[in-house]
Amino acid sequence: MNNILVVDDDININKVITLYLEKEGYKAYTAEDGKAALNVIANQKIDLVILDIMMPVMDGWDTLKEIRKTSQMPVIMLSAKGETFDKVLGLELGADDYIVKPLEPKELLARVRAVLRRTNNPGKSEEEDPTINYEDLTIDISNYRVEYKENVIEMPPKEIELLYFLASHPNKVFTREQLLQNVWDFDYFGDSRTVDVHIKRVREKIGEENKGWNVRTVWGVGYKFEVK
Repeated sequence: MNNILVVDDDININKVITLYLEKEGYKAYTAEDGKAALNVIANQKIDLVILDIMMPVMDGWDTLKEIRKTSQMPVIMLSAKGETFDKVLGLELGADDYIVKPLEPKELLARVRAVLRRTNNPGKSEEEDPTINYEDLTIDISNYRVEYKENVIEMPPKEIELLYFLASHPNKVFTREQLLQNVWDFDYFGDSRTVDVHIKRVREKIGEENKGWNVRTVWGVGYKFEVK
């Protein structure tokens, strides 16, 4: 059984989401602001957080930042706003997904299942080598560990999975839609902007200039892990 924390200052929304989650067999915890959420996380084993953005005391952005300081647990952002800025900011801060209110129960549950499945079963194939090595770069997907120039690089799971997938297929070009399907799973409800944001963050962490390899943009198509 997975434990899910629902964080929203609207008590009715907490109750509704909890009801649907428990019908699906999940154990649900609730909190009405960010500080209360962090307290639950500190005292319970939480497998996934559904986190509202606009809350008193501590909003969703600051709560997500605090979570990411110590944990890579999956976080689905929840907001009444649907602007691209909010979505991109959430992804840049390390969110795994983003849902806009009003909630559609089937969509919410589908996203929860997809995120948990990716977290619980990160490997795409048992035949894949869990460790990939290039000059100054090591990606160990079994331990979700990336080393660049002998330094461990802190990355959320989805960034590691994206880098691992591209590096597993050197010089092969993938469209944004193909990356969404292979890295985020077929029932991911995101858009191509999600891929762009994650690529940008990966590049910031492993550098733009490398001797033998790089994450390249293929204009009008998508991205590839280029090996010279």
